[in-house]
Amino acid sequence: MQKQSGFTLIELVVVIVILGVLAAVAIPKFVDLSTQAGLAAAQGVAAAVSSASSINYAAKKASNAAGITIAGCPSLTAGNLGNLLAGGVPSGFNVATVGACSAADGGFATCGVTNTNVTPNQIASATVICVP
Repeated sequence: MQKQSGFTLIELVVVIVILGVLAAVAIPKFVDLSTQAGLAAAQGVAAAVSSASSINYAAKKASNAAGITIAGCPSLTAGNLGNLLAGGVPSGFNVATVGACSAADGGFATCGVTNTNVTPNQIASATVICVP
């Protein structure tokens, strides 16, 4: 008579319980990743707007014909942002005023960049250099 080998029912149940506990611990971590990814995307666009604003300020100071006039966040229209950022702001992102320019030339304004692609909407701030 041959001896049969394999797993007992108790061993299989223990493995299934352990996998269930691991899944219960891991699933909330993966569910929250979409919110964190939305915030990271908003921060990336905000950093791009800030960087483009700095480059625009330098271009305007080097040659008055180069660069565009920025009087604060309200002046950042879709056309202006298209000139500052290659391709403009990605769809689903809005740039809005948080603060006004602190001075006419070289002052700063804080703009809010909102990512409306995720729920809840994620907001990051961008610092824009004002150029008369």
